[in-house]
Amino acid sequence: MAGIPTDERMLAEIYRRYLRVFSDFSDENKTRAAKIWVPIDIEALAKRFRTDPDLIFGRLYYHMNEKYGSSTGDGDRVNFFNIRLGQDRHCVNFPLLTSVLSDLQDDKKRFVVSARLAGLSLIVSAASILIALFY
Repeated sequence: MAGIPTDERMLAEIYRRYLRVFSDFSDENKTRAAKIWVPIDIEALAKRFRTDPDLIFGRLYYHMNEKYGSSTGDGDRVNFFNIRLGQDRHCVNFPLLTSVLSDLQDDKKRFVVSARLAGLSLIVSAASILIALFY
């Protein structure tokens, strides 16, 4: 088994695989119960990440649904993941997934920039100390 994929990696893979499926839905081409709910193949994702399908399902259903789903002002729940929607199984709320993925990628980018700046400042500081000691 490989390491556990991060939320960002898993959502990026789902986005990459299912963007066309989401976009191809229309009133004339109803390939699923609703446009925003896209059924995904958990077995294929598990193979991609070399892990057990139940771990992928658990991450989506128990973790991400709780973490990224929300409640509306009138008490309704906006789910991130549904086990079954009509005839479709294992459906993700694709627009919500896209928003969450965008936030995760933005956070990752900010972290990488901050870490690189910290590394650069460490190098400059070390160089300054060396210059002060030897000159």
